[in-house]
Amino acid sequence: MTHRFKGDRTLMRIFIGESDKYEGKPLYEALLELFRRRGLAGATVLRGIAGFGASAKMHTEKVLRLSLDLPIIVEVVETQETIDSVLPDLDRLIGGGLITLERANVIMYRPANVRPSQQELHRIEGLEAED
Repeated sequence: MTHRFKGDRTLMRIFIGESDKYEGKPLYEALLELFRRRGLAGATVLRGIAGFGASAKMHTEKVLRLSLDLPIIVEVVETQETIDSVLPDLDRLIGGGLITLERANVIMYRPANVRPSQQELHRIEGLEAED
């Protein structure tokens, strides 16, 4: 049996390029390390097959033209307060890109037989339990 929790969170999407770096490593890796170190609930990195940004230069994964700078999107769902706390760090890490923030109505499932840790309690704080 699982426990179900519902409520509001903030969805942050960070749009960068695959070739973007921070201190010699891929920027998306640096972002994941930051989010993990800061105790965020989780993050997902998505690699796009095509796109263009402010420069209007097309980035594509077509066979005849292999791009080394495909679009990358890093998604995080967290409390607004937690998102606000990492934004100054993002100012330091991101040289060029776009961040969008939007309100998200979430439904989270958690196994009923797992005792929540402090980190887990943070993830469900402010969400409504439904059994």
